[in-house]
Amino acid sequence: MKWPILIASCALLAGCVASGGSKLVGAGNDLRVADAAMASGLPQTALSVTRDILQADPRNVRALLKQGDALLAMGQADAAVECYRRAVAVDPRSAGGLRGLGRSLLASGDVREAEAMFRRASEAAPDDAASLNDLGIALDLQEKHDDAQAQYHAALARQPAMTAAQVNLGLSLALGGAADRALAILRPLAVDPDADSRVRGNLAVALAMAGDQQAARNLLATDMPQDRIEVALAGYAALRMPAK
Repeated sequence: MKWPILIASCALLAGCVASGGSKLVGAGNDLRVADAAMASGLPQTALSVTRDILQADPRNVRALLKQGDALLAMGQADAAVECYRRAVAVDPRSAGGLRGLGRSLLASGDVREAEAMFRRASEAAPDDAASLNDLGIALDLQEKHDDAQAQYHAALARQPAMTAAQVNLGLSLALGGAADRALAILRPLAVDPDADSRVRGNLAVALAMAGDQQAARNLLATDMPQDRIEVALAGYAALRMPAK
């Protein structure tokens, strides 16, 4: 499946730890440390902390979720799937576990099962905008653009300032043949001083699909080496659908 840019986080290479162990002592092993490590971009530290917690308490859902997050951030999607599945086995209505499982399955290429997990997550927590946004991504990856856009709108109804859902909605509209509507959403987001390369890249997709190849080329030059720009534009052209 072709998709340009999606917006949806000491290395230990083992998967989830389920062995027994002594009870934890000291604040150093508290889950707050893992939270801080993830917020600081240190998933390896979070993984080490959750390993110790799970040795003492293998059914600790919060620790399983945090370990899954750390593994996913390190690119170990299959190991993350194992963690999230264990969390969901303990708490079948854990929106975080179902959402994490869906994201890991997406990273592993299992889009249809990921969609099912996101649907379960949104049923477990109807007000969770993140699950609805992720469901939209899974639908877009299956070229179900109208259905995906409905999910992004639902996410924005719950969290109007959710940039990820706005950007994904813009890209989905572009991929679905509504490039002008996509540009109306993506242009203001791309000029924001805090906008990152993914937002600009999605605007470039919409520009290319609207037929403005030069504007797309100029925008891509902000973040992309020259030798990759024409390859990217050719890929966008292959995705182009008739305008709505």
